[in-house]
Amino acid sequence: MPPLPGSGLAKGLAVTLRTMTRRSVTEQYPDTQPELPPRTRGVIGLFEENCTVCMLCARECPDWCIYIDSHKETVPAAAPGGRERSRNVLDRFAIDFSLCMYCGICIEVCPFDALFWSPEFEYAETDIRDLTHERDRLREWMWTVPPPPPLDPSAEEPKELVAARKTAEKLAASQPPAAGHPEPPSTEPPSTGPAPTDPPGGRS
Repeated sequence: MPPLPGSGLAKGLAVTLRTMTRRSVTEQYPDTQPELPPRTRGVIGLFEENCTVCMLCARECPDWCIYIDSHKETVPAAAPGGRERSRNVLDRFAIDFSLCMYCGICIEVCPFDALFWSPEFEYAETDIRDLTHERDRLREWMWTVPPPPPLDPSAEEPKELVAARKTAEKLAASQPPAAGHPEPPSTEPPSTGPAPTDPPGGRS
């Protein structure tokens, strides 16, 4: 049945009337802090211990707003006769938030989970040059990163876990039992053949 002419207008006016009768609620910021969703893109926090100075975040940044400086240090051999190794040591990690467009590419490409989104947004400055925040400030924001939301119990299991489980089950099935560990004996009673049946004429 086609809708009646003017029914859409009537529905819209009904919504308007319901809204007009409600009292508007305004949050008085900054006295009342807003309730931000868990995936809010505020600032980027740095977990310095996980950073290996691979420079991947700085290379992939489309705005070139990440500045990283490092130097190499020689690590002595862990065992006698071993070879010394060299590793990168982070000297500077800064982000210019006047250029950052909050795309999140640096967080996605970081292979060692050193960068995280923080819902912190109160970092305005009176001078645009002060929006380049160094690693000390980025580390302070790291402690405002919320914990990850729990997984949905009805969600599908990740494909990587399913593939790893199938591979482990195939390996376990293909391996013979270890020597000296025979398979446990069966607990079922031995079979004695089919049960005897009475003759067609019954017992004599």
